[in-house]
Amino acid sequence: MQFKSIEKPLILVIGPTAVGKSDFSIQLAERIEGEIISADSRNFYRGMNIGTAKPSKTDMARIPHHLINIADPNEVISLDIFKKLAGKAINEVIGRNRIPILVGGTGQYIRAIVEGWKIPEGKPNPRMRKVLEKMGDEVGKVSIHHKLSILDPHAAKSIDPANVRRTVRAMEVILSSGIRFSDQRMKEGCPYSTLTIGLTRPRKELFELVDLRIEKMIEDGLKNEVIQLIKSGYNPLLPSMSAIGYKEFSQVIMDEINEEEAIVLIKKRTRIFIRRQSAWFRRDDPGIHWFVPGNQTLIDAVDLIQNQKEWVKPTMVVM
Repeated sequence: MQFKSIEKPLILVIGPTAVGKSDFSIQLAERIEGEIISADSRNFYRGMNIGTAKPSKTDMARIPHHLINIADPNEVISLDIFKKLAGKAINEVIGRNRIPILVGGTGQYIRAIVEGWKIPEGKPNPRMRKVLEKMGDEVGKVSIHHKLSILDPHAAKSIDPANVRRTVRAMEVILSSGIRFSDQRMKEGCPYSTLTIGLTRPRKELFELVDLRIEKMIEDGLKNEVIQLIKSGYNPLLPSMSAIGYKEFSQVIMDEINEEEAIVLIKKRTRIFIRRQSAWFRRDDPGIHWFVPGNQTLIDAVDLIQNQKEWVKPTMVVM
């Protein structure tokens, strides 16, 4: 399936955790000669497979996947690095006359591509970051987020108070440069023609699927995967190890909680995460074409893709 009349096509498949994005995207890619580019920050790291519900080797053999297993858990894939890697992968797929499909539930990463975010380029300030991290430990995540809201209300609004690492990064940029973080993060526009497909399910059904997924992860050996990561020298306090499932089983291994408590926390935190995802992918967003996964979904999605009136043309912002 070719789209010769569409300039630099890019399909986005978005939706909450466990909604069925991976299976749908593979089937879609097979139908439209596409390749999948992951926009799920948890899939970047080697050795973190079970707890991230990473596509299997069989799935990746069916369709080329990009930005999966590209870093070790002690490396940091910043938003800026992701944006550069994703842009390179998207352009390479288009260059092969195939259709790039950007798939993920990490709203920040999706928006960075679609809106053409210009990421602040300020050099890291390790000393200041250490001071801010210590402050966060002392006053708590809510208090340090409140301090950010005083310095830069717009930036604070876009950062989850629970994400201390992002809060600290925003404050680091502001205090190092004297310029608000939000003023530095400008939008250059999107260089691609995009079409966004959103997958959704009733919340009760989605939570039931989450529970089944978590139970399967545990049966498949999530605890042993975390043990192996720690034995390999990866500190449980690494940002990558703060991912849901890894954090809780790290606590089990360190005898801070038991396995039953870990499972309860994993389910609870996954539900909270799903609610936060809805803030990035709103059902009333006119730019998202929503589908409930079912027998007809793939057919309807392909019909939508073939209807060239639905594509959003590239937009560039003149700075």
